Amino acid sequence: MPPQPQIMVDLQFEQYMPDPDLETIAKLISQDPGLSGALLKLVNSPHFGLSNKIGSIQRAVNLLGSRSIINLINAQSIKGEMSDETIVTLNRFWDTAQDVAMTCLTLAKRTGIQPADEAYTLGLFHDCGVPLMLKRFPDYMEVLEQAYATADEETRIVDTENRAFNTNHSVVGYFTAKSWRLPEHLSATIANHHNALAVFRDESSRNTQSQLKNLLAVLKMAEHICASYRVLGNQSVDHEWRAVGPLVLDYIGLSEYDFENLKQNIRELGGH
Repeated sequence: MPPQPQIMVDLQFEQYMPDPDLETIAKLISQDPGLSGALLKLVNSPHFGLSNKIGSIQRAVNLLGSRSIINLINAQSIKGEMSDETIVTLNRFWDTAQDVAMTCLTLAKRTGIQPADEAYTLGLFHDCGVPLMLKRFPDYMEVLEQAYATADEETRIVDTENRAFNTNHSVVGYFTAKSWRLPEHLSATIANHHNALAVFRDESSRNTQSQLKNLLAVLKMAEHICASYRVLGNQSVDHEWRAVGPLVLDYIGLSEYDFENLKQNIRELGGH
């Protein structure tokens, strides 16, 4: 996945300072899905021999150290060549990825149902299939907009993509997350993030899928608060949230009134 050009510029500037600040480098990396994915893939590789895979970008930075981080940045910069037109289109993806990640972090802290660092990672990576689909299919964004426009209780966003391309960004995102060696529960949530209605309707899996439901609940609230339907889908109404929102709020135990207050508060914090 191509890294965000401005992030690469800032990282290159920082690494050539006489005394590079690892904390600054870590904050920059955590804003970019491609760089963060490469980082987690490296730290979760057999080379490090971790007993459990980690999904926290900050933990990964602490484990790798400055020299490995700088090598990783240099390697990613080689892969990051894109046309100006592609960069402009992908700005929609980068903007919403960072917003959703920060909102997931805030929601996780306020609800207490999910570790905050994993919620942030999920928010950053949940749509990581989008730029890869765009790279393969030049008309992908037009189809994605149509998918957001026609989403309802009977039609998932990914159904429209499947008809057009025989695959979708959730599937591509899942295999990308697997290749980055993210923990399986994060990969599974990415795979299901436009299948949330079926997941929350399935009462039989309340116990076995509680972790998936917790992650999906945080993510779907964050997507709605950050207006992914507008940024990525170019729609004025969040059709997907209309279908799944009541089930999510019921699962979390929030009234519509409480959620509206929470949404307004988070939007004010984020400058939306």
